[in-house]
This record gives sequence, structure tokens and C-alpha cells, in this order.
Amino acid sequence: MLHLPLRWEDETRVTAIRDLRPGFTAQVQATVNEASVAYRPRRMLTVSASDESGDVLGIRFLNFYPSHVKLFQPGACFRFVGEVRGGFFGLEMVHPRFSKADADTPLPDGLTPVYPTTAGLGQATLRKLIGRALAAPIEDTLPSSWLDALGLPALDASIRLLHQPPPDAALAELESRGHPAWRRLAFDELLAQQLSLARARAERRTRIIQPLPPQRRLTAAFIDALPFALTPAQTRTWQEISADLAQQHPMRRLLQGDVGSGKTVVAALACLQAVENGLQAAFMAPTEILAEQHYRKLAEPLAALGVRSAWVSGSQRKAERSKAWQAIAAGEIDLAFGTHALFQEGGAFARLGLAVVDEQHRFGVGQRLALAEKGIEPHQLMMSATPIPRTLAMSFYADLDVSTIDALPPGRTPVVTKLVSAARRDDVLARVRNACRTGGQAYWVCPLIEESEKLQLQTAQDTFAALTEQLPELRVGLVHGRLKPDEKQAVMAAFKAHALDLLVATTVIEVGVDVPNAALMVIEHAERMGLAQLHQLRGRVGRGSRESVCVLLYENPLSELARARLKVIYEFTDGFEIARQDLQLRGPGELLGHRQSGLPLLRFADLERDVDLLEQARDYARRCLAAHPDIAAHHVERWLGGRARLSRT
Repeated sequence: MLHLPLRWEDETRVTAIRDLRPGFTAQVQATVNEASVAYRPRRMLTVSASDESGDVLGIRFLNFYPSHVKLFQPGACFRFVGEVRGGFFGLEMVHPRFSKADADTPLPDGLTPVYPTTAGLGQATLRKLIGRALAAPIEDTLPSSWLDALGLPALDASIRLLHQPPPDAALAELESRGHPAWRRLAFDELLAQQLSLARARAERRTRIIQPLPPQRRLTAAFIDALPFALTPAQTRTWQEISADLAQQHPMRRLLQGDVGSGKTVVAALACLQAVENGLQAAFMAPTEILAEQHYRKLAEPLAALGVRSAWVSGSQRKAERSKAWQAIAAGEIDLAFGTHALFQEGGAFARLGLAVVDEQHRFGVGQRLALAEKGIEPHQLMMSATPIPRTLAMSFYADLDVSTIDALPPGRTPVVTKLVSAARRDDVLARVRNACRTGGQAYWVCPLIEESEKLQLQTAQDTFAALTEQLPELRVGLVHGRLKPDEKQAVMAAFKAHALDLLVATTVIEVGVDVPNAALMVIEHAERMGLAQLHQLRGRVGRGSRESVCVLLYENPLSELARARLKVIYEFTDGFEIARQDLQLRGPGELLGHRQSGLPLLRFADLERDVDLLEQARDYARRCLAAHPDIAAHHVERWLGGRARLSRT
């Protein structure tokens, strides 16, 4: 019943041939005058047909069977439906739909639905199956009083109207999904999502775990030792997280903030609150470069406080990794840093109390659950430098508490973004040379490591070789994901120590890399990258006192989507606005990352178009769970079924 049409065609009326207009789809009823197979310029079946007025319409079939030739006998009457074209010999239709008809053949009493289908499954078969599904009445899950208050039609009437619209239905309203019948389905879908997530949130609050109240022994000492003061936004979010950790139910909080807003310091404070309560913490990041950078940045100041840290990576030597896990399992390590290796089999925590997941959108629900299962029921703090648009926060993230660092630390230099065609590559090389000669450093980012015939993109190795030759006076380094961890770390350390002037890199440097002296970034083939990735990369510069520039090199011609993305990244620097624009361009599926593996995506609702329905669904979900749990259960089961259980993670 919910396999709904892509579009509708009006076959309720017949248009006279003399009234046809090129470019419009119409239905005619005509009698075959003659039919023949022509072989120039290619084999085709041509049919000449006329209606009662005597006007003639040409019909052409480029793909046909011998049976078609026999079918179109002179004098046979057919209805043809198709787009009218202006042909060499007059008006014609190419490959129209057709059916035998006569003066007594009735016309349909509603618009004809055209369904999404696949090879081997025709429209006639689909219509018959869907008609069979619609034979029984459709029970409504929502009270009529709610529908009256919301101004929405009944579910049965809505579904039937979308499958079989009356002849006078407004096609534009149906196709834009602004019709009340579409809005009813969108509301039901959003309500099911809100009920499922609210139920998951309520269920989590019934689970009792060990509270981690603030002891202020380690956290206060850490704050005092910082070479800077926390911003008001950092202080506020830290207080929200600290209060959550002190509760008896598991924390599920998302800490979001723009690139460089200081999320890592807040996450470190959360880890210290777990440690000062006698429990362990895990700090997980999606890439080895980022995970190791967190470890190297935090391990030394934490060691000064007596906190014992360890680094766990899938690329470590087996003996080294086993030694780290033995110490973690024995409780000799307070804080473990690592990639997904932290939740793979073979290791266990003695008393895991908090799991921090950086760049959470890159991890699937199952991966986060695997980490959670290392402890009895740890608190979870998820971090994202890809800000969540308001509508996503209200919908797909409604099961989480959200803290937002909405201000950058003082001293961050605004980054100037420039769009430059690849044809002006020599100008960009001159800018890099000048920047490095005056004591600065630069990044040159490439999307691929090695040759790809499909995409024909410049590779990091080729770029490294070319830049080394073109800029012989500069010290050029190369880093990419396939280097061994110690090699990667050596290159990054050399760049940070200014032993290198120019770092050629793949997008492994997208998150977490912090070199204040690097004030210039060149991004090759920027048209191939997403908005979130471009914004993350741009955030690697502007961390020092130098004027910072991000040059986006692009190849012509640009697709419409690539042009729109580059326009957004050029015009906006605010991560929240970029995320909102990204949602409009791509929809929620890609923006959610792997989180979608645990949540059903929306089929009928659109988060930008239906924001009023989303707010109403959120309100009704709260009221429904409080006063009508039976309605809530029935509605969620209908719309989500087994998928609702996944969203409780």
C-alpha cells in the first residue's frame, strides 16, 4: 500500500489530434490507416493513424516485435498515450503506450499512477497487485480528534487518493508532495520516528548504573594547568556533561562544535571525571592519525596528574598491542586511546565507565555498541565537528542530549577562501612559494593515493613528485593513509617542528591536525569533495596569527551539484550554516553517515519542507507516550516494526 506513484498521467480524457501541442503528453483515440517497417535511417515500425476529424498522427516504434506489425492492421482502433513531437511529416509520438479501444471502451475514472519499478515488473502487474492490497479497509492508528486538530485527512482516504487521484486532482500539488494526503503520510512517519526515539530515551533513563559525581580533584587540576582559560561555551558544555555523568542512568550526549572550537579539552575533562571516580575511559577516533594525535596531545599533561594512558591500534605490532590490552584488562590503565581496534575482539576493560567517540558520524551504531559492551553500561560522549542542523537534531538525534560549543576560542584567524581554476595552477604554485619563503608552511591536499582510471584525479604521489621538482627550494613531505603508523607520525612531527615547509597529503589530515604555523591550504579537485570534508580541511589553517588562505582548485566543467557546493563553501564559514546547506543539497541520508545503519531513513517526510510537521510530531509523541501508550505502540509497530528496536541503541 505504501509503494506510491512517482507521477500520474491523465487518461480520463481523449484529445483530438488537431488539438495536440508538441512537448505535452496526451491521449488520443485513432484508427490505423497503414503500418510498415522502414529500414532508413534504422529499422523501425511506422504507423499512420487518424481520428474522427480526419487529422493524422504519426506513430514510431524503434524497438518492436513481429507481433506488433500484425497488431496494427488498417481499421484497428487504439488509444495512444505519449509525448507529442513535431516530426518531419507532422505531429508524431515515439514509443507511446497503447491499448485496443472502440467507441464503447470506458475511460478511467481517475488519474493513472506510474509506479517506480524494475526490469521484468510492468506497470499493469504493479497496478493489479496494489489494487488487491487496497481491497481491504485501512485501519487508522490515530484518533480522529487529533487529525481534526492537525488539519490532516484519514489514513485510508490519503493512501487511496495517492494511488487513485480523481480527475480534478491538482497534479502540481500531488507531484510537489504538498497535498494533504502526502502531509498525512509524512506526519505519521515523523510521529513514528519521534515515538521510537523518545521511547528509547525514556527506556535508557530507567537503567541504573554507577553515577560519576564530580570529585574536582583531577578536573580542577587539569583546568588550572591549561595555558588558556576555557571559553564560556566550553564551560557551559562541560557543566552539562559533568551533571550527566553524575546521574544514575547512562549518559548519551552529543558534543558538537565547529572546527577548532575546543571539543577535545571538554572530552578530556569528562574522561578525568570518570577516572577520579575509580573507572576507566576510552577515547576512540576514526583514523590513526587523529587517535594518535589525541594520545600524544593529552598523555603528557594527564601523566602529570597521575593518569595512566595507553595507545591501541590495529597496525601496532601484535606484542605491543597485547601488552597494552593486558594493562587495560588489569586496570593498570586509566585512559585508552585508539581507533576501532578498541572494540574489536581480543581486549577487555577492567572497569570501563566512559566511552568518548570522536567524529561519531563515521562510526556505525554496531561499532559504538561493541565498544559499549566492553563495559557493564558505560556513559557515552559522542563528538562531532560536523554541526547537526536543527531539523536533524530534532529528528534523527532526538534520542540524544546535545551540547553545543557555539563560539571559537579567541585568537582564531578568519580563513579567506579562494576558488581557482586548475588552469591557473602556476599562480597557486607562486603563492605557495611566497608563503613558505616568508616563514610560513602550507598543505597541499589530494583526494586519492594512487592512479584511478575511473576518476582521473591527480594522485598524492604524483603531486608530491611534481611539487618537489617545481619547488626545489622547499622541503616537501608526503603523508597518506597507507603509510605505516610510525612513518606517518614521523612526517607529521617533522611538519609540526617546521622541518618541512610543504605537506602533500590525502584527506587523512581532515580532522584533528593542529599546526599553527601552517596558514595556507591548497585543496586539489575540490569539486569532488563534500561540504563537510571541505569545511573540515579548511579548519586545519587559521590556527595561528598569520593571515590564512584556503585555495580550492577545481577542474572544469563543473556539475550543477559541484558548483552549488563550491558556492556554499566560498560564501559561508559558519559550520552550522554549511551543515544546513548540505542537508538541502544532499538530504539526511549522507549527512547522517553510518548512524543511518541503526535508524530508518524517511521515505515521505522532508526535513526542510515539513519542519512544521516535525515540531507537531515531537509534541504529539510526548503527549502520546504520557497518556496513550497503546496508541504509541500500535503506531510504531505499523510504521517501523523491527526497525524501531534498532533505534533504541
